[in-house]
Amino acid sequence: MDELIIRNGRIINEGRSFYGDILLKDGRIEKIEGSIHKPCKNELDATGLIVIPGIIDDQVHFREPGLTHKADIKTESGAAVAGGVTSYMEMPNTIPPTLTQELLRQKYERATSSSAANYSFYMGVSNENLDEVLRTDSAHVCGVKVFMGSSTGNMLVDNPATLEKLFSNCQMLIAAHCEDESTIRKNLVDWTKSSGELDTSYHPLIRSVEGCYLSSSLAVALAQRFGTRLHILHISTGKELTLFNHDLPLEEKRITSEVCVHHLYFDDQDYHLLGNRIKCNPAIKSKSDKDKLFEGMIQNVLDVIATDHAPHTMEEKDRPYLEAPSGIPLIQHSLPVMMSFYHQGRITLERIVEKMCHAPAICFRIRERGFIQEGYWGDLVIVDPDLEWRVDTDNILYKCGWSPFIGKTFRGKVKHTLVNGQIVFTNNNVVPGIYGRRLEFNI
Repeated sequence: MDELIIRNGRIINEGRSFYGDILLKDGRIEKIEGSIHKPCKNELDATGLIVIPGIIDDQVHFREPGLTHKADIKTESGAAVAGGVTSYMEMPNTIPPTLTQELLRQKYERATSSSAANYSFYMGVSNENLDEVLRTDSAHVCGVKVFMGSSTGNMLVDNPATLEKLFSNCQMLIAAHCEDESTIRKNLVDWTKSSGELDTSYHPLIRSVEGCYLSSSLAVALAQRFGTRLHILHISTGKELTLFNHDLPLEEKRITSEVCVHHLYFDDQDYHLLGNRIKCNPAIKSKSDKDKLFEGMIQNVLDVIATDHAPHTMEEKDRPYLEAPSGIPLIQHSLPVMMSFYHQGRITLERIVEKMCHAPAICFRIRERGFIQEGYWGDLVIVDPDLEWRVDTDNILYKCGWSPFIGKTFRGKVKHTLVNGQIVFTNNNVVPGIYGRRLEFNI
C-alpha cells in the first residue's frame, strides 16, 4: 500500500482557497481534510506553499520522432514536470508526421517508458488521410489536429472538400491551427517588394491579423454548419475574440478556444530585443492584441491557457529571419509567467488554476484529472508563490538549452510535482524511472 500525505498546504481548487492535508494512496487522492490524523512514513510539508492540480497543456511539440536533435519525449516531459505540467497533448507534425494509426501507436509506445508526465497524442490530418483519421479511438486519443495554414511536411489541409468531409464526419474534437495560407503568401510578396530584406519585426505583418481571422472564421463556420466539436488553438488577435462567446458553461460549448502564454506576455515591441527567439506561428502581435487577449481570457471568451511548446536549436534560431523556424520553448516557464501576472494583481490564483488545470480537463473530457478531488489521480503541484529565482542556462531543462526568458527573474517556483501520486520533480531535479500514464477521455 503506497501512501503519502501532503500537510498544511494552501489548496487552490474549483474557485476556492483553503488550508488542509491531502492523503494519496495507490496513485489516487484518498482524502482531503483540514487535518488528517494518521501516521504516514511519507509526508511533504507544504507549510507556506500552495497546492494546485497538475497543469494540463493541450498543445506541445516534443519533436519525437525525426527531430530529436531539438527535443524528445524524455527531455521535454522532464521540463514539463519542472514547470508543474503533469499531463500534455502532443502534436503530429514530426518526421514522419503522425498520419496513420500505426505511427500514432508507435508514439504511445515510446512515451510508456520515457515520459515523466501523463500523455496523449493527436492524430494528424492531411488532404489524403481522412479515412485513417476517422478510425481514431476517441476514448484514448485527445483529438485530431488540422493545420488550416502553413505547416510542416504535407500536413497543410487546404482542400475545401477535405475540410467539409472532416468537419461533417469527425466525431472527435478537432483542434485547429488557423492561418490563411493565401493571405500569408501575398503579404510575404508585398512586404518583400516594398521593404527588401526582411527581419522578424515583419512577422506579424506577414502572418497578419486578417490571415488569422479569415482562417478562424472559416473553421467556426464549418463547425457551426455541421455541429462539430471544434477547439481553435493559440488565438493571437483581438479581432478573433468576436468569433467566441461566454454565454454557456464550458462543458456545454461546442466551439472553444485557447490562448498561449507567449501571446499574453510578449508583443511586437519585443522583436527588437528578442528577434527570432520569439518568432512563432501565429505571430506575436501588437500590445493592443495582447491586452485584448488577456481580457478575453479573464472574461472566459478564451477558455484554456496552453504553451504551444516548440523547441528549436539556437543555431536554427540564429539564421536569417526567413530561414529561421517558428516556435518557442515554453513548457517549463508557463506557470511562472502566469504567477508574474498574479503578483501584478492582474489575475487570481483561482483563475490561473481554472484556465490551466480545470478548463483543459473539461474541454477535452479528460477522465479523473485536472481537479483536486477524492478518487481522482494524484496529479499535484506544490508551489512556493513568493520564491524569487532567475532563469539561467543551468536551470533550463529543454534539450535545446535556451529560453526567451533567460535573465528574467520570476516570483513563484515549483517545489514538488506529483504524477499519479508519485513525486517526479523535487529539489530542482526530475526523479528518474517514474513514468506517466496514457490519458483517457470520457466519450
